[in-house]
Amino acid sequence: MTKSDAMTDRCGFVALIGAPNAGKSTLLNRLVGAKISIVSPKVQTTRRRVLGIAMRDRAQIIFIDTPGIFAPKRRLDRAMVAAAWGGTEEADQIVLLVDAERKSIDDDTKRIIEGLKSARRKAMLAINKVDAVKREKLLGQAAELNALYDFSDTFMISAQTGSGVDDLMKVLADRLPEGPHHFAEDDLTDMPLRLLAAEMTREYLFRQLHDELPYDLTVEAEGWEEFKDGSVKINHVIYIARDSQKAIVLGKGGQRIKSVRAAAQKDIEEMLQRRVHLFLFVKVREDWQEDPERYREMGIDFDT
Repeated sequence: MTKSDAMTDRCGFVALIGAPNAGKSTLLNRLVGAKISIVSPKVQTTRRRVLGIAMRDRAQIIFIDTPGIFAPKRRLDRAMVAAAWGGTEEADQIVLLVDAERKSIDDDTKRIIEGLKSARRKAMLAINKVDAVKREKLLGQAAELNALYDFSDTFMISAQTGSGVDDLMKVLADRLPEGPHHFAEDDLTDMPLRLLAAEMTREYLFRQLHDELPYDLTVEAEGWEEFKDGSVKINHVIYIARDSQKAIVLGKGGQRIKSVRAAAQKDIEEMLQRRVHLFLFVKVREDWQEDPERYREMGIDFDT
């Protein structure tokens, strides 16, 4: 980019897509420089479309972190996959993220590539977690993926350490269309703080719980009270699908819910830069995955 180019305002959308657990949310947080999308080792953690906003010289890059694309089985799955593909429709650039640690190209990634072909969309390839894989394997993966699809560029990155991410950022900024910025230069996301805080609670529930239970719960903010000393009281309701799950969420003697509360409260305090009083409540809502209001709350389409 020349000096005159750097002084030209640019702005555009970049969709981050990939199979579940490819590292999209970790990459988004790295690109933005703050935690705005929750991360856990479990697949399908991201449910809603999250916008992350980053500046590079005079370019404002609006990243769209989408749910992982996979073969859907339930209504919630279908809504999440539809949200992911919807994110590509408004994007100026698309980045397909692939996990380098997988032994072969998985079916979900192949399905995404076929979707890109059908939509006739150009995309960049970013092979993630390269710090954990030998160079020979990485080169083989890159060749195999580029044989399946004509990617405009290929990047070797580690979202965790930041290796190669600046190169990706530079190319994205250079290719954005000229135009005014959509957000203030110090904005990091368009997600309200209340939703961000609820997502942080959900992250630690995903980290603490096992098997299918995390996918049977959702977290909603039902109270936000400001105090004169600058602190804030936040109430989160954890909705579960069956009464039998309540004891699992609470843990023996309430230890699990206390651990989740402490970890989430710490993250929320770091985000808000003030003291937080977090209260968690567990309620049963058997059919929440068939409730249109819950989908509106998550920003995804119930009727997909």
